[in-house]
Amino acid sequence: MTMAKRTHTSPGQLPIVVSNPDKIFWPEEGYTKMDLVEYYNAIFPKLLPYVKDRILTLERCPDGMQGECFFQKQIPKGMPPGTPTKRIPHEHNGGEVTDYVVGGSLTTQLALANLGCIPVHVMASRANSPRQPDWVCIDIDPGSGKFADAARAGLHVKAALDDLKLVSFAKTSGSRGMHVWVPIRVGPDADEILAFAEAFGAHVAAAYPDELTVEHSVSARRGRVYLDPFRNAFGQTVVAPYSVRRREKAPISTPLKWSEVKPTLVPSDFNIGNFHKRLKGSDPWENFFEARQSMKDAMAALKRL
Repeated sequence: MTMAKRTHTSPGQLPIVVSNPDKIFWPEEGYTKMDLVEYYNAIFPKLLPYVKDRILTLERCPDGMQGECFFQKQIPKGMPPGTPTKRIPHEHNGGEVTDYVVGGSLTTQLALANLGCIPVHVMASRANSPRQPDWVCIDIDPGSGKFADAARAGLHVKAALDDLKLVSFAKTSGSRGMHVWVPIRVGPDADEILAFAEAFGAHVAAAYPDELTVEHSVSARRGRVYLDPFRNAFGQTVVAPYSVRRREKAPISTPLKWSEVKPTLVPSDFNIGNFHKRLKGSDPWENFFEARQSMKDAMAALKRL
């Protein structure tokens, strides 16, 4: 077991009381629930722009790496009084309503971590306009399970976005793949953005048919890299930048410079044990929201291809 020496925050310095703080979440590394909470406490200023006023879907892993996980949309019992929520009716479920947790508060984030929410899954839209996203996400999933293949695919995606004159940003998914995000101006409906992502993925995959695919069926992918557009569907979520993942070494979904996107990159090298070192450098996504752009011309250009 690799046991890093860490100095814990005094309980009085946190806005919540952490239950079972010494509970081991990552046995190999020795990371505890308190390590998770303290990571989010420290990183929250960086995480905040991507969760503020956004609906969250909760992935709860109360025993960390050692137990089962489950997804939850309804606000859990035990959250602090006054936790922001957004009520959304679901027409396909007979009008059933769900009170989703809305991000943006440090107390909310730490309370979720205390309940075993290791990753942060966030919608691409704000809670007050849930059908109008302000980013597009291309989720790059390598059939080989190798990040090297995801990196090569990501560079193909960037080149195609450049051709459409769209500025894009890269990050590791924190697992085996990577995400390419395009900041956009609020306006198009989620259905329009999903249609764009589907058409864009098909266009790029057609240019590299031996490497890339948009086949939803795993067997039909034949080991190729899957360009998944469905993180853009209404109600879907994606792992936020700076989110921890429930994977060995406790990796972080790490914002990257495009110059860092190389087949030799090892995503788990960015983890809760050493991420403070990463923060000493410049933020590759510092201007993400300032780079929001209209989709009108890109949508029209894609249709002409």
